[in-house]
Amino acid sequence: MTEVPSPQLRISDQNRESALSALGEHMSAGRIDIDEYGERSARITAAKTRGELVDVFADLPAPHPQYEDVQQAVAPAPEAAPAPRPPNRPDGWSGGQRFVAAFLPLIWIATIALIATGVVHGTLILVPIGLSIFGRAMWGHGGGHHDRHDRHLRDRERRRELRDSYRDHRRGLDR
Repeated sequence: MTEVPSPQLRISDQNRESALSALGEHMSAGRIDIDEYGERSARITAAKTRGELVDVFADLPAPHPQYEDVQQAVAPAPEAAPAPRPPNRPDGWSGGQRFVAAFLPLIWIATIALIATGVVHGTLILVPIGLSIFGRAMWGHGGGHHDRHDRHLRDRERRRELRDSYRDHRRGLDR
């Protein structure tokens, strides 16, 4: 059983052209005069749904406008973006990373306290500074750099898809 499309279904420019062509045949056959043709063609041009076109042809025999066989497509669900990770979350960290992350703040506090009390010389501050530089050199700049890079790649892919769809649309209009 063929499903009858809803009268609220939106029409295309091709549907309007088909309706104007059918209306022209009715005028050529003498079913409507030039004034009525002008009135009905204005209604066709302004029509947005199939129901509005059906109303224009309600009192006329065939030919009626042709509708392309449009299947109502379900838009694909947008690809879910990966959930953002908190920048300091230790998922997947190695043992060395966990060690440095756990003890580096303690080393900083202890060093500052020892220097402030005068127990040790101020050059001890080079130890936590050196460990911080070492950790950053070994394990990179954190997740932010990779997140920005991934976002850049996704944006570039999105732009490419839009450009391709626009080009395909323009090719379809040129035919």
